[in-house]
Amino acid sequence: MPPLAWRTVLKALAGFAAGLAVYVLITPLYDSLIAAGAEKTLNAFENPNVTRLRRAPDGNVTVDRMDFDPRSQRPAIPLRDLTFNFVLLTALFAVSPRPFSDRNIGGFVIASVILALTHVLGAVVEVQSIYALKLGNWSQMHYSGFERNFWGAANHFYRLVLMYAIAFALWWVFRGPDAAPPLRHRRGRGKK
Repeated sequence: MPPLAWRTVLKALAGFAAGLAVYVLITPLYDSLIAAGAEKTLNAFENPNVTRLRRAPDGNVTVDRMDFDPRSQRPAIPLRDLTFNFVLLTALFAVSPRPFSDRNIGGFVIASVILALTHVLGAVVEVQSIYALKLGNWSQMHYSGFERNFWGAANHFYRLVLMYAIAFALWWVFRGPDAAPPLRHRRGRGKK
């Protein structure tokens, strides 16, 4: 295994810091956009459209349904828990030998757009998980045992595996060809 290059580590840390700064700066607007996209997606499968997702002042997104009792509490989702893999994606693209090349920046932009779409789907899964598992009798009346298991497992799988796997897969697919380290052939190795 090749030794870790300190220059690569420093570029990853710089990419992480830059990604974190951008993430913190745009989170309020980004969470509102993700909530709007998730709401539209959920409404496409509802008849009538009852789900409303709104960003609250505390930074969480409140889940509301028109058929909920007005006196009941509304569940909230911290979307930042579902979207922070953007910082990982930024760090991965930063380790490219030429991080500011047109190809690397273009790949990063495309990967970021696709990542945003997965964030909308992650929010949809989170809301469905709340509906299926966390609303007591209402959940049991409206979701079968299979549906409750499906949405619960999907939510856990997204949080534990897919969030990271998606970032790595997008980086792998959209990184430039110069991002792969060159193979070095050593003379005399393997010969006896």
